[in-house]
Amino acid sequence: MSSPRSGSPRRRLVRRIHKAAATGLAAAAVLVTSACSGTADKAADTATAYKITDRTPAPAGAVDSFTWSIFAEPATIDYAHAFDYPPNQILSNVCESLLRWNPDLTTSPNLAASYANPTPTTWVYQIRPGVRFHDGTELTADDVVASLRRNLDPQTASVWAYPFRNVTSIDRTGPLEVTVTLAQPDSTFNKYLAAGPGTVESAATLAKSGQDYGNPQTGVNCTGPFSFASWTSGQSLTLKRFDDYWNPELKAKSGQVKFVFLADPTTRVNAFQSGEVDGGWMVPPNAYAGLRSGQAGTLYFGRNTTVADEVVSNLKGPLGDARVRRALLMAIDRKGIVKAGAGGVGEVADSLITDNLWADAPAGTREALLKDLTKYPYDPAKAKALAAEAGVSGQKIVIATSPLDSQTTIITQAVAQAATAIGLKPQIDSVSAEKYTTLFTDPAAREGIDLFLTFWYTSITDPLDMYGSLQTGAFSNYGNWSDPQFDAAVDRAIGTYDPAEHAKANAEAQAIALRELPWLPLYTQPVSVFLGKRITGVQPSIAYLYYPWAAEIGARG
Repeated sequence: MSSPRSGSPRRRLVRRIHKAAATGLAAAAVLVTSACSGTADKAADTATAYKITDRTPAPAGAVDSFTWSIFAEPATIDYAHAFDYPPNQILSNVCESLLRWNPDLTTSPNLAASYANPTPTTWVYQIRPGVRFHDGTELTADDVVASLRRNLDPQTASVWAYPFRNVTSIDRTGPLEVTVTLAQPDSTFNKYLAAGPGTVESAATLAKSGQDYGNPQTGVNCTGPFSFASWTSGQSLTLKRFDDYWNPELKAKSGQVKFVFLADPTTRVNAFQSGEVDGGWMVPPNAYAGLRSGQAGTLYFGRNTTVADEVVSNLKGPLGDARVRRALLMAIDRKGIVKAGAGGVGEVADSLITDNLWADAPAGTREALLKDLTKYPYDPAKAKALAAEAGVSGQKIVIATSPLDSQTTIITQAVAQAATAIGLKPQIDSVSAEKYTTLFTDPAAREGIDLFLTFWYTSITDPLDMYGSLQTGAFSNYGNWSDPQFDAAVDRAIGTYDPAEHAKANAEAQAIALRELPWLPLYTQPVSVFLGKRITGVQPSIAYLYYPWAAEIGARG
């Protein structure tokens, strides 16, 4: 995964797959976001040791309310158009999906109490009985059918259309049963139903709201632990506890959550330190040290599936030669970027995905996959010789950026220095955040641009959520890179449910991508979250985009 997808100046430089098409995507704020690749303490090769926290201390009790900073106001909270950090971290507490993506990146039943895969092209979902929408009406199979079908409707222009590309029908096959039929086996379809694509809304509400669904006046009517209360444009959005929520384990401990829109990073940090807001995700890296040493609260780091990458968007220029792409990556001081731009919290990325996306691979396979990765250690001399071999000395490349924060500036300068070191002539093209967003949605905006930065996270625990976006013709294949062997490997991974064969095909796709480098992986960085003195209970994880994290927050003892 938007502006990222919606156009806000601080969005997450983009996210994934063809979804972007309707999204708006990615842009800016990303650059201040985070990513990670592990679940253990990380200290080597970084300026600052950090620890991945699975769960913050348990709450001592309930709280009446808490405030939460968010770096941009959502353009909408319509789940079909929510493909970015701001709308998703709100919706994850209000709307629910058929399955649930948990903070440990596993998947479990949710609104679907169970499911079956009786044939390779059929998925059958048993809908949980007794679940109520926020207006008091009861969840039925018809609501599920209406909600999922929106992703198939071209008029909806859903950002989640890609996961439904193989769906031929979605039908009510019982009062509490829904059957999805596929044109061909698809190993990712069911997994996506734990994220935005599996969201369920009241069919009556969708019909009544029409084009106004999800805006500040109408809000949404779902089944989550919080319900939509109010939205003051330009200022804040408030949720209130839903007392009739069906799941006692995730019943909200706070009576209310107020999301405050604070676009400026300094303003957000000051709000943490003053206690004006009680917490927030995506803490600016240059504030890590100050927040750690201060008395305002606690900074935590958690699991992530994000990699910071330079997208090669022009394969007709000097970067069209894979040797030059390899040379550039070897000339980038990625450890230096982690130290100076990411507050010392992160790791150099050896892949376009994080290690934890191989969780479903059979025992022993994961270790072998990681061991066999093609790596590009920092070696300016070797890089310069490789570029000279390609004969690109003196040729110009254009690096697009936006003046969003210090991290963005540091990354861009490091890439430009590396380009100079291998004999290229880099030109930095700094554009507004809004214009930067269009790089992810409009091919014309990428004309003349050779490189641009993204922080790419996945919405499922599967490498295909990344590698599928690099297939020939994929919307998010921004440089129009094409490799028949890569495409075939991705197709095999999509078409098989067998864990070993699935992992094998994914590994083949990964090997080709790392050899050819259509995108240059820079580093990973854990999810960051700050909790003030009043609250605790959250599970730090990228799953906060789909998991009801706010329901677990209560009073600090």
